[in-house]
Amino acid sequence: MYEVEIKVRADHDDVRGALEEREAGALNTGTQADTYYDAPMREFAETDEALRVRHERADSGDGRSSNRDAETTKLTYKGPLVDERSKTREEHETVVEDGAALEATLSALGFEPVATVEKRRERFALDGYTVTLDTVTDLGEFVEVETEAEEEEIDEAREGAVAVLESLGLDPATGIRTSYLELLLDDAS
Repeated sequence: MYEVEIKVRADHDDVRGALEEREAGALNTGTQADTYYDAPMREFAETDEALRVRHERADSGDGRSSNRDAETTKLTYKGPLVDERSKTREEHETVVEDGAALEATLSALGFEPVATVEKRRERFALDGYTVTLDTVTDLGEFVEVETEAEEEEIDEAREGAVAVLESLGLDPATGIRTSYLELLLDDAS
C-alpha cells in the first residue's frame, strides 16, 4: 500500500473555516511523539527511508488528554519517495502492544534513535481524503492531505489530493516533500 500525501504550511484558522464551509467531518484530535531510528546496516537519510515508533494519545475533545483513551504505539516503515510532486511512498504500519519492549528490541538490534518529532494533530474527512492540521513543536503549522492507494492508483490519488488542497484555498505548488524530521534536523544545523 502507498501513502499519497501533499503537505503545505498554512494558517490553521483559515483552513478550519474552509473545512467548515466544505462540511468536512471531524475525525479526531490528539498528540503524537514520533521517534525516528537509523538502522545499523544503512543510513535511512541516505536511502530516503524511515523507521518510526509513534506514541499517540487521543484527546477528549476539549484539547486535554483523555483518561479513557490509552496511549497507542505504532511501528512504521516508510520507503523512498516515488514521485517528484508529492510525498508518496510505500508504507507499512502496525500497532504494537508494548512500546517499551519494542524500543528495547530496536536498541538491542543496533537501531539508534535519531530524533523525536512532537505534534498536535487534528484530522478531518473530506472527499475521501484525510485532511490533517499539524502543529509541530519548533516548526509551526502545516496541513496534510492524504489517502492510501495501490500502486496503479497513485496518479489519480495525487490529483485528488491536489483538488482537495485547492478547495481549501491552499496552493499545492507550495507542497513540501521534506518530512518533519528532516525539517527539524535542518533547523538544528
